[in-house]
Amino acid sequence: MYKLKTRRSAAKRFKITGKNKILRRKAFKNHLLQKKNSSRKLRLSKMVSITLKGCKRICLMLPNL
Repeated sequence: MYKLKTRRSAAKRFKITGKNKILRRKAFKNHLLQKKNSSRKLRLSKMVSITLKGCKRICLMLPNL
C-alpha cells in the first residue's frame, strides 16, 4: 500500500489543533475592506472550527497532518 499524499491546497487553508479540531479562516477579508466597519473586519479575522459534515472530507485530504 502506498502512502497517501497530502493535498497541498487544503494544507494551506486548514489548521489542525492539538485536540484534532480543524480550523479555517472566514471569507470576505481580502479586498474591498474600506467599506466594512472595524468590528466586522475583526469578526472576519477569527478562526472558526469546521462542522462535522465537512470534517470527513477534509480529513481525507489531510492524511498525514
